[in-house]
Amino acid sequence: MEILEIFKAIILGIVEGITEWLPVSSTGHLILVNEFLNLHVSDDKAVNDAFIEMFDVVIQLGAILAVVLIFWKKLWPFGKKNNSAPLSKDGFGAYVKTDIFVMWFKVLAACIPAAVIGLLLDDWIDEHLYNPWVVAIALIVFGVGFIVVENWNKNRSPKVTDISQLTYKAAFIIGVFQLIAALFPGTSRSGATIIGALLIGISRTVAAEFTFYLAIPVMFGASLLKLLKYDGGFTGGQAAVLAVGMIVAFVVSIFVIKFLMDYIKKHDFKVFGWYRIILGAIVLVYFSVVR
Repeated sequence: MEILEIFKAIILGIVEGITEWLPVSSTGHLILVNEFLNLHVSDDKAVNDAFIEMFDVVIQLGAILAVVLIFWKKLWPFGKKNNSAPLSKDGFGAYVKTDIFVMWFKVLAACIPAAVIGLLLDDWIDEHLYNPWVVAIALIVFGVGFIVVENWNKNRSPKVTDISQLTYKAAFIIGVFQLIAALFPGTSRSGATIIGALLIGISRTVAAEFTFYLAIPVMFGASLLKLLKYDGGFTGGQAAVLAVGMIVAFVVSIFVIKFLMDYIKKHDFKVFGWYRIILGAIVLVYFSVVR
């Protein structure tokens, strides 16, 4: 039985690695895929349900590590080599990259809305909104949103074309859009933040890159919260299932992030909008008629 669950974890890891960074909602896809895979790690239904709920969030750590690996030089705020904005000319300050520290402060500013609401409403959201109906509606609504925003943005020139130009106000506004994704599974955290960024004049490339950075503290925090709340007890099999899912998500994410950064240089996100609408409609039909 454990081999079968490992195989399911591989599939879920692939789904997470692909959908975490594309604006199609990783949490929504994991919820939907679990409807068909029926991950089973315990005969106790309550424990099994609690593990799946925790798994769907903590598996994102694998995807996050891919961001850290790919963007390490832009994320690590220490080092004398290629330091264009040192704190001082010599001493310890020469190893401090102030531009990267400023970028991290902006990331933290963007995290405030979701962090506050997430801590207050985490259990309520899990109980009332983590279901296929909410996912389907969110997929459709934000799919339409992507198409509308991209059409509106088509002939406009972005005001911000480099991440260093991003202001604290803009970062906080992006964080407010991220809050929408935190409240409604199926919205897509990356999708919500990119839409928010485009609406306030930020280029698609900067929007995507900042979204990657923003995911690091948000997902680490969400995963830590889920792990602390999980009281099902880890068996060897459960730990293996979680580890496999994270490793697969990490490997797949490396390829997907590189693909997305190349894709957005020549294309908009309308194709993802149509994908969301079609998938959301299929889900509504399935749970209304078939199931």
